[in-house]
Amino acid sequence: MALKGVALSSDLARVWLWRGAAVCAAAALSLLGGLLVLGFTGRDGIGWLDAIRSVLVAITGFWLVWGAVPAVLGALLPARATRDDADPQGRTVILVPICNEDAWQTFARIAAMNRGLVELGLAERFHFAILSDSQDRGAIAQEAQALEMLMDEKLAAGRIFYRRRTQNVARKAGNIEDFVKRSGGAYDYALILDADSLMAPATMARMAARMDREPELGLLQTVPRVIGARSTFGRVMQFASSYLSPAIARGASLFHGREGPYWGHNAILRMGAFAACCGLPSLSGRQPAGGHVLSHDYVEAALLSRGGWRVAVDAEMGGSYEEGPDDLLSYAKRDRRWCQGNLQHRRLLGAPRFRLWSRFTLLQGIMAYFASPLWLALLAASMLAAALMLPEGEALSARDAIPIWAVAAAVAAILIVPKLLVVLRGAVDGTNRRFGGTLRVTASILVEIIFSTLLAPIMLLLQSRAVMLILAGVDGGWPSTRRGWRPLGFGSCLVATWWIVACGLVTVAAVWTFALGTLLWILPATLPALLAPVLVWSSAMTGRPAGRQPFLLATEAELDRPDVLVRQQQILGQWQACTPAGSGVVQPAGAAAGAVFA
Repeated sequence: MALKGVALSSDLARVWLWRGAAVCAAAALSLLGGLLVLGFTGRDGIGWLDAIRSVLVAITGFWLVWGAVPAVLGALLPARATRDDADPQGRTVILVPICNEDAWQTFARIAAMNRGLVELGLAERFHFAILSDSQDRGAIAQEAQALEMLMDEKLAAGRIFYRRRTQNVARKAGNIEDFVKRSGGAYDYALILDADSLMAPATMARMAARMDREPELGLLQTVPRVIGARSTFGRVMQFASSYLSPAIARGASLFHGREGPYWGHNAILRMGAFAACCGLPSLSGRQPAGGHVLSHDYVEAALLSRGGWRVAVDAEMGGSYEEGPDDLLSYAKRDRRWCQGNLQHRRLLGAPRFRLWSRFTLLQGIMAYFASPLWLALLAASMLAAALMLPEGEALSARDAIPIWAVAAAVAAILIVPKLLVVLRGAVDGTNRRFGGTLRVTASILVEIIFSTLLAPIMLLLQSRAVMLILAGVDGGWPSTRRGWRPLGFGSCLVATWWIVACGLVTVAAVWTFALGTLLWILPATLPALLAPVLVWSSAMTGRPAGRQPFLLATEAELDRPDVLVRQQQILGQWQACTPAGSGVVQPAGAAAGAVFA
């Protein structure tokens, strides 16, 4: 016991050493950026606008650098060798909360995972519970039809359960909490999936076996890879999640220690620990600041850590998948909900007995959205400073442009260098071969950099608007998720983004009138805003014919399709063939079943 205590103390000291070094490095670089702004001030010396810009550069720079640190470390750290685990001994329930989803797709995923578990001889160790919050009559009828097909699967009886709540209290978190209260005592672990989640049965077995082996582990989070994308927008996100996310998670694990994050799905938790620690509060006041906690996952991770349980992320655990939005409008709708949930965490920063790192994680989630209006404020302050400094019609001199060039170069380096380091790491350790080779990976990374740069001003405005609406008391609710690929009409893109175009026009007009000499410098930020409808519309299109393997943005799941995905698509096709026309069985939107990865 004494040796174990010494080892834990040593691990904790090492974690805090990494945390301290990373925070100090981010703080030093961001302060250097702020001082750089002061070092090249206006012609009349340091003014109040210079001071404001310096502070804004320091604040936004800190969170920008902090976001890049895990990717840099992840590119340098060796991958942890995964060990072969024994068969799990505990009993696990796989929870699948759904609400007005495409039941055929979701239930076919469950059937595919179930068949794999049966083949592994682990059927009695894993049960499924489909937790429906659906209120739409069509969705409810579809769930009943799909359930009939699912219950014909081998060993489904007594292992696959379905229940639907008539009252959607506290949404997904309340749905899971209701199951834990009613039936949680029958299980040792709960593996949480979303409606679009898919997990290899062997991965499920390894996760449950690790929970058996590590009794202090309260929650184990995987790093899910996005699959099934068809559009340019979706495929860029899919490639980034598959190629970059594992490296980022590997680097971030140095800071997490025992207080890792929970992302709400594709994770396994210890049922007793969750039941004892994770009762969520209902915040006083009206939404968006009050009411049920929307971003419940980070709070539940903090509650488990407060209870003495370890929360871990396994970046090397493969076989974990999910779908992502295929267009920017769908992404923005989901992001608006995340923004509201994260800003609720302002009221939980001072919660009693939270670990210091848990509070920092909550603050990081808040600043992920607050940073956008701060960047806008920095842009506005810089434009105002230029308007006051430059005589009418005079262009920005080379000396006056130094801070702009320096900040722009620093931001570009912070965003691009970590990705290039991951590419170099992949060339050395063989990761790139699974993505088609270093040449294809390098080209794909360049496409991702260009694409994300073009969309960055649009996302900046979308997130800034979301923050301002929430602070003004406007509740965004919990909008339904648009799954599967469908083309967007240009008209709908124009309706959704006209105000972004208007912001770009107003900015250009103001610069033209008051600081014409800086027009060239603001074009990289304003041009994407002016072209927002075109960018959103075109990025939602797919130019890759079904059945053709992509050269750019290829992922390992496309080049070597996972067995569980192949099986899910086969099951969906079988169900479609067995179901009468008009019953609601649908194929993956926009393509024949299997065409996404063919």
